[in-house]
Amino acid sequence: MSTRPRRGGTELDAVVVGSGPNGLAAAVTLARAGLRVRAFERADRPGGGAATRELTLPGFQHDVCSAVHPMAFESRFFREFGLRERVEFVTPEVSFAHPLDERHAGVAYRDLGRTIEALGPDALAYAQLLEPLVRRSTAVADFTGSPLVRVPDDIPTALAFGLRALEQGSPAWNARFREDAAPAMLTGVAAHTILSQPSIAAAGAGLALAAYAHARGWPIPIGGSQAIIDAMIDDLRDHGGEVVVDHEVTSLAALPDATVTLLDVTPKALVRIAGDAMPSRYRRRLQRFRYGDGVAKVDFALSEPVPWTHPELRRAGTVHVGGTRAEVADAENQVNRGRLPERPYVLVSQPSLFDATRAPAGRHTLWTYTHVPAGSAVDRREAVTRQIERFAPGFRDTILATSSRTAREVERHNPNYPGGDIAAGAPSLWQLFSRPVLSPDPWRTPIPGVYLAGASAAPGPGVTGLPGWFAALSALRHEFGTRTRPDLSPRHTAGTSVSD
Repeated sequence: MSTRPRRGGTELDAVVVGSGPNGLAAAVTLARAGLRVRAFERADRPGGGAATRELTLPGFQHDVCSAVHPMAFESRFFREFGLRERVEFVTPEVSFAHPLDERHAGVAYRDLGRTIEALGPDALAYAQLLEPLVRRSTAVADFTGSPLVRVPDDIPTALAFGLRALEQGSPAWNARFREDAAPAMLTGVAAHTILSQPSIAAAGAGLALAAYAHARGWPIPIGGSQAIIDAMIDDLRDHGGEVVVDHEVTSLAALPDATVTLLDVTPKALVRIAGDAMPSRYRRRLQRFRYGDGVAKVDFALSEPVPWTHPELRRAGTVHVGGTRAEVADAENQVNRGRLPERPYVLVSQPSLFDATRAPAGRHTLWTYTHVPAGSAVDRREAVTRQIERFAPGFRDTILATSSRTAREVERHNPNYPGGDIAAGAPSLWQLFSRPVLSPDPWRTPIPGVYLAGASAAPGPGVTGLPGWFAALSALRHEFGTRTRPDLSPRHTAGTSVSD
């Protein structure tokens, strides 16, 4: 069979709605297959969940959503795309850190051995939990970054991962630990999910992120997350595709004729855009899809780095602020019950420590999220500031300006985050299997030629490009009759079989 898909008789072969990482992954993949591709973006600039903008003061570059990219080196799409060759990254020696009271902190060095040495009585327990996953980090990424409705390619890795997620996702999660640092570190990464603690899905995500932290690290793109988007757009244009900005799509009927349409949107948006073209049974399935709690985001322009009490935090790309495992769990569970915790969990990134392009000389940026009930209209600027000040006395005095968004404002900025849900759908255990529906091909809809390519589809949230990539490969199989997976590398060569 020819390695190039057959083209239709329309002006375009493919239309993509949305120019975030997933929409662009779909567009790049189809353009690399030799198709005529056009992407539409409602905002005035591409980027979606990986945009970088001046949010506080002139010259201070802030990541609008994602900032640190644990999957930049582990995502199968980004590995095939050769992202490390296209974008300059810096990988901090301290992947993440977790401050505790009394000048104590858990520190996750990229070097697992160094991390273990600092954990004292819990060194062996942490090593036994994580070392097998760190050693197989790419296999872990491929397992968790693929639809779960299938037999895993690497069953030993899946079993090792699953057993650990079951342990850390159960009330027995403290059984192996004797002190505070190691369990707090694990809960700090698990809390990225905005799920109740402990839970199996949160524990699985936390273990995967921790494994990447000790394998290839958590890289930060020089110039901000926008650098990833720019690299993808450059590749799309190099292969004949285009992006149209300031163009909101409200109906499938308003799109240009094309053989396939891939939508980087939520199921809620798909129901609205498809209208009567969507079969009622499928509409009911999508309406059962559940969204999670939200985030409130606060960005800071600072006169100097955060004055953390513990010196190693000043070398960390990411800091999880919230205290002990019990404190973080209590804060997250309050959010899950619809409350705003007085001492919230705060996810903090300090990119300007590693990337001088982010702020004027001698100045710094600080990126923070905290979790809130879905649709919250409460500004959490003061709560975030107070919680950071708890572990960095004098932080308030370094603030030059802030930009704060409530969960409602987060959704207003990006409709793919209903109620402020940056995961585009709760990443609960059930919805990791049924994302957005239970199917071996969840990207393909019953509407002819229409595919769901956003984070609401398998394998789920994160800046990975994987949902868009899988949707594009499904479209190539079903609509263009080719099982050839386009070569995405910077040194473009012949494609390889989709079944590989």
